[in-house]
Amino acid sequence: MGKKKEKKVMDDKVEVDRDNSASWCLVQNGIGASFFCIALLALLVRVAVSLHPYSGAGDPPKFGDYEAQRHWMEITLNFPATEWYHNSTTNDLSYWGLDYPPLTAYQSYVHGLFLRYFDPESVSLFTSHGYESHLGKLLMSSRNDIVWHISMLLLNPCMILIDHGHFQYNCISLGLTVGAISAILSQKDLVASFLFTLALNHKQMSAYFAPAFFGHLLGKCLRRKNPLLEVIKLGLVVIGTFAVVWWPYLHSADAIFRVLSRLAPFERGIYEDYVANFWCTTSILIKWKQLFTIQSLRLISFTATVLTCLPSMVQQVLSPSRKGFLYGLMNSSFSFYLFSFQVHEKSILLPLLPASLLALEEPHTFQWLTHHALFSMFPLLCRDKLILPYMVLYALFTLLYFTPGQRSQKKKPDHSSFTASIMMGFLYLCSFILHTVYLTIRPPEKFPYLFEAMIMLLCFPQFLFCAFYSNAKQWLLSKHSAVDKEKKLN
Repeated sequence: MGKKKEKKVMDDKVEVDRDNSASWCLVQNGIGASFFCIALLALLVRVAVSLHPYSGAGDPPKFGDYEAQRHWMEITLNFPATEWYHNSTTNDLSYWGLDYPPLTAYQSYVHGLFLRYFDPESVSLFTSHGYESHLGKLLMSSRNDIVWHISMLLLNPCMILIDHGHFQYNCISLGLTVGAISAILSQKDLVASFLFTLALNHKQMSAYFAPAFFGHLLGKCLRRKNPLLEVIKLGLVVIGTFAVVWWPYLHSADAIFRVLSRLAPFERGIYEDYVANFWCTTSILIKWKQLFTIQSLRLISFTATVLTCLPSMVQQVLSPSRKGFLYGLMNSSFSFYLFSFQVHEKSILLPLLPASLLALEEPHTFQWLTHHALFSMFPLLCRDKLILPYMVLYALFTLLYFTPGQRSQKKKPDHSSFTASIMMGFLYLCSFILHTVYLTIRPPEKFPYLFEAMIMLLCFPQFLFCAFYSNAKQWLLSKHSAVDKEKKLN
């Protein structure tokens, strides 16, 4: 019995050591990083919930729990601690009087100091009852249009799935492009030229935006006192940036051409897979690859791309404006996506970027484009086994997009919008059915890519519609140029 008992004790000790070793191994092999990711996700979920209406918003006379938290800050900041729980004519406990232990009161005091620093009126004695401000709501985890817009930009499921699932680095080139756009909107054109040139040198797809940048900057230069000097300054920035980036290859023409040949793989053909652009969609009826040589298709696609982006570029040369520039970015990138040579499914991220920047102006177009952009990449993401992240991120995006009270819900319904809703509902139903069919039914052996083609046929008309709509919106801006035209720059 003694030996058995001793053996059991030894076994227990070994098991404990093994458990400790396992725990230590987990810590040493990345459990900290996993915990950080989970904590970040938990924070994100809380932020998502906080974007919805809060208790008592705009509901006098007591307004609800948001007002309670704000009022406690008001009381703790304006009275000594001995009066925080004392009912008086100046501290009416029937109006959200403190009813938690002192530590809550101290917390309210600290938060109140922070809030008073940024927005003193929100915690002023008596006059702040029912006070609601954008800043106050931000600091107390509520929502406004800016927060909504930021969430649409940073939590776009297409970008997340392509960059962190399919594993690309589009966020860098697109981030540089956003920086360039921001610089232009801030009248810092030289900075914009520098940043956009970096974007071009990071991903050649950034050329999708080049006509919009060129048209807008040229239009602004032509309105300045010394147009030629302004163009030269921009040109020097662009050439200088290219020279720095390409410095290791400038020693010979062969080295330059070797790099360029890798950037433009024409041998792959005018399209691959089932991208929802003009050439791939129409190939069902017109066998482009059989009818034309690669050289001919290069010329045809180049001509189509230039002709379709030219009107948008001309509009900005004639009447440059900030809003017109954003629409121009969308139109230019759509021209490249729909008509240029060798387009990848992920290239839809480029038209989606300016659509995201215009989300407050065009919430329904943004949502419509995001849905079909994501759907057009569904076969690609399925091959990458990203079905679960696809569904979760789309659900999160939908939750954030339909935050009550946002721009997407402020338009009053009319007959035309009702008809459009019926059509959109039908198309959503079609996409839902195609999702289900793609995941559950095997295509016929004779047509192994039947479902990919059906998805392409559904998405292409939506992209074409968005392109036509965005072009029309940009040119309509010219009608208001007499009122909204920017002053001539000095």
